[in-house]
Amino acid sequence: MPGEPSFQNPVLPGCHPDPSICRVGDDFYLVTSSFEWFPGLPIFHSRDLVHWRPAGHVLDRPEQLPLDGVRASGGLYAPTIRHHDGTFFVVCTLVDGTRWSGHFVATATDPAGPWSEPYQLEGEGFDPSLFFDDDGRAWLTATRTTGRYEGHTEIWLREFDPVGMRLTGDEHVIWDGAMRGAIWSEAPHLYKAGGRYLLITAEGGTAEDHAVVAARADRITGPYEGDPRNPVLTHRHLGLDHPIMATGHADLVETPGGEWWMVLLAVRPYGGHFANLGRETFLTPVRWEDGWPVAGPVEPSHTIPALPEHRWPAEPSCDHFDAPDLAPCWNVLRTPRERWWTLTERPGYLRLRVRPESLADTGCPSFVGRRQQHREFAAFTALDFTPGDEHEHAGLALVQNEDFHILHVLGSDGLQVIRRERGIETVLAKQPVPPGRLYLGVEAHGQAYQMRYATEPDRWHSLGDPVDGRLLSSEVAGGFTGAYLGMYASSRGRPGEGVADFAWFEYRPLDG
Repeated sequence: MPGEPSFQNPVLPGCHPDPSICRVGDDFYLVTSSFEWFPGLPIFHSRDLVHWRPAGHVLDRPEQLPLDGVRASGGLYAPTIRHHDGTFFVVCTLVDGTRWSGHFVATATDPAGPWSEPYQLEGEGFDPSLFFDDDGRAWLTATRTTGRYEGHTEIWLREFDPVGMRLTGDEHVIWDGAMRGAIWSEAPHLYKAGGRYLLITAEGGTAEDHAVVAARADRITGPYEGDPRNPVLTHRHLGLDHPIMATGHADLVETPGGEWWMVLLAVRPYGGHFANLGRETFLTPVRWEDGWPVAGPVEPSHTIPALPEHRWPAEPSCDHFDAPDLAPCWNVLRTPRERWWTLTERPGYLRLRVRPESLADTGCPSFVGRRQQHREFAAFTALDFTPGDEHEHAGLALVQNEDFHILHVLGSDGLQVIRRERGIETVLAKQPVPPGRLYLGVEAHGQAYQMRYATEPDRWHSLGDPVDGRLLSSEVAGGFTGAYLGMYASSRGRPGEGVADFAWFEYRPLDG
């Protein structure tokens, strides 16, 4: 309503897809997919559903899960978080793992960790979820393809033993979509509402036809009847020019006061139909009519939940690398089997070892990155680096995957801007620079990414023309992730002996 306090969507900007939520007392916990990035499965904590802070990661030890060699946008898909009898459970699927693949569950008594080693579970498919019934039994649902036609999937259900960490009993197929010829019926979550079992799923694929549908049954094994007003939420009827698109993959939560809310993913395209920020986490209210949930449309702002406002201390925009560990915002690609970064060898600096691995392959390169979270942003860093030979370079990188990224790096022949698009590298600009500290930056205004540099503090110069940032969108590059940016060093397939030291890294939104 006009004049009432409101919040801004998304509540988790940047690549935070497939959100799942649970409440424990007055606290809310949320987990999202992380694909090939490590540490995996970030956990967030809130007390008002609007303000969230990082609480940890489910998979933060290399021995927990192998992401080695996982393709871009493979890895960790669609986790679900639930709490039962003092224990948190996160169930997820490792997709296209090179050592093993499939469903697994991890547990913790504190969502900040430590989390257990993953317990592998039987069953086909992806998008697993857990439901703890009020009769003491627990159940797992998941999605699998059937082969009946392209994109046809079904939701299956089996009982879950939370002590033995295994599936038991018979399998039941309970749903395969609300629409005739439905595709990608997935992301199943079960709830108890009004004494009946409520099934919430996604449908229509993860692009502009994404939707949330509902079904219910008197018994958990079915049969399930669809909501006659399905879908309960979609933006596919709003057109391709709507500012919020691809709404789906939802999870429900009830507040202590009895309000219901939905977390879900959606995208905010810009510069045309391009979503560099990836699929983000949104929040929208839910009301009930005739025993069915009603939600949407998802607005850029909504009236705040009827909860006491709880803001967390603001995170600094500049990381001076003076903590013993990397901040929660930082990720690396795939499982690091060795510590090629250090915060202690040169205190107050992030030191990256120059290694043969590069962003152009599916290894674990010396890249420490964070999500792009704003359409308009500026990022800067200070680099101390002397290339050992013509193969070594270090600096900034903006990454979508191994075939689509932008490098702003110092090598033996000076500073360069390199675009890699469809696996082909093109040098867009060169600049000789004197030895010594080098300041690197990127300033993004929509899809124009301007590389900047300085050899003296605050005396910035542009390097080349702005780079077309659309290559950082999944619409161009494919996949399911948003853009990352950060610090990078590589000897590009040759042995490397050097180090690159970064004194600080600053990320500032420019669009509010």
